[in-house]
Amino acid sequence: MKKLLFSALVLSGGVFTSKAQLADGSIAPDFNVTAYQSWLSTAGMNGNGTYSLYDYLDAGYTVILDVSATWCGPCWSYHTGGALEDFYAAHGPAGYPGVNAGTTDDAMVIWIEGDGTTSDATMLDGSGTIGNWVTPTAGNNIQFPMANPASTQANQINDNYAIAYFPTVYKICPNRVVSEVGSLSATQLYSSIASCPPPASAAADAAMLSFGGENEICPGEYTPVVTIQNNGTANMTSATVTITLGGNTVSTGTFSGNLATYGTADVVCSTISSFNGGTLVATVTTASDNNAGNGTVNKVVSVNNNPAQAATNMVKVDITSDQYASETTWEITDPSGAVIASGGPWSNLGASGTTVRPTVNVNGLSPNTCYKFTIYDSYGDGICCAYGNGVYTVKDATNAVLLTGGEFTDVDGGLIKAGTASVVELDITEFNVYPNPAEDVLNVSFNAQNGDYTVAIVDLQGRELAAQNLTGLSGAQMITFPVSELAKGSYLVKISSNGVSETRSVVIR
Repeated sequence: MKKLLFSALVLSGGVFTSKAQLADGSIAPDFNVTAYQSWLSTAGMNGNGTYSLYDYLDAGYTVILDVSATWCGPCWSYHTGGALEDFYAAHGPAGYPGVNAGTTDDAMVIWIEGDGTTSDATMLDGSGTIGNWVTPTAGNNIQFPMANPASTQANQINDNYAIAYFPTVYKICPNRVVSEVGSLSATQLYSSIASCPPPASAAADAAMLSFGGENEICPGEYTPVVTIQNNGTANMTSATVTITLGGNTVSTGTFSGNLATYGTADVVCSTISSFNGGTLVATVTTASDNNAGNGTVNKVVSVNNNPAQAATNMVKVDITSDQYASETTWEITDPSGAVIASGGPWSNLGASGTTVRPTVNVNGLSPNTCYKFTIYDSYGDGICCAYGNGVYTVKDATNAVLLTGGEFTDVDGGLIKAGTASVVELDITEFNVYPNPAEDVLNVSFNAQNGDYTVAIVDLQGRELAAQNLTGLSGAQMITFPVSELAKGSYLVKISSNGVSETRSVVIR
């Protein structure tokens, strides 16, 4: 649910605008923080209440990481519900405060205050908090480590873990792989850690971590990319990847280097020609591999034989965002996965509603080449509904609609195949901007040829900052914009007519 707890999520580091939380399967960044509770200083945490995430992972523990904020209602509800306390008591490290004598001794809980502006006094029911987070009920001190890092470190953790809302609860397996589990019960949390692979124990153990790339492609070549991990206790210097389809080898790849335990590497395999889709099986092996059971991953890749066909080699992206425009971003990628155009995020509106964002023209697409348009929403509810009925549309230069939508979860879009027709150039000449750099006034001159034109100043994210709509122009034109109130930096001047546009760069100083 969007903005469940964000009347304003503005920390000292700014408003969160990430596409989404840290993707499942990512490798957890390490951190080292100090526990707020002084009584934990004797709990074996280096003797002074400090602890490192990787120390616990390397010891074979699965870590449940809860990043919350003391002003957050849902965080308080989960914190006082007892799920983390019960989980920690039953499964935490043997001998730690609050851990049962019969513990399974295979898990750990770490709670972090994600708002770097929170003082230690606030943790103890000070101004701006919901309650006493260290002692939420009389005589009940939270026993698992809770940290209130300084703003710089809190913001770094938020950034490293792509924290987009509080609470965020992650499961981190001993091999450092992250997945978001949410506010589960103690029983559900423990069930979730069953999917973690056993800690590294064999000297040689090459694991297949993930199979990257697109799930849907246009007809043609396909280049598999996989991520492997050293799940062995000795460094891995070489490995072989084999990709099969229907039992037949269709692609191979090799790794050479020096991966320490739990180190990862991407392996680009040989290209599969004339790929028609199917279930690809990726297998990694290394010399004297002691564990073949974790070396295989399957991926189903489908071929779209009828992608949205553009008549030209240019497409136009129109976005009408909902209230929470800071959650919305989009991109167009080429067959190699490189981003060739993107837009968003934008500033939020003060209340529910929609705002039309400037059209972004993506020129020079390669004819008969397949591209992918993707639109993202941070909170999994698209750009619609209770926060304003937004919509996205991708059109070609003839205004034929290729893709459109608005009500989706966290990601939407589709494939686009560029046409062979070149974009008709704007019927203008002598397009100049001056002075450049500009300080107070910017002049735009051009020769028009009997038409209607829009002249605009846009930032590098495509946001229109000023515009003049002009009709029935012919001959030499000169348009003036006051620019003294614009922030210093680089901008574009865009002249548009009949669905196509040209731009010039300008610097404001």
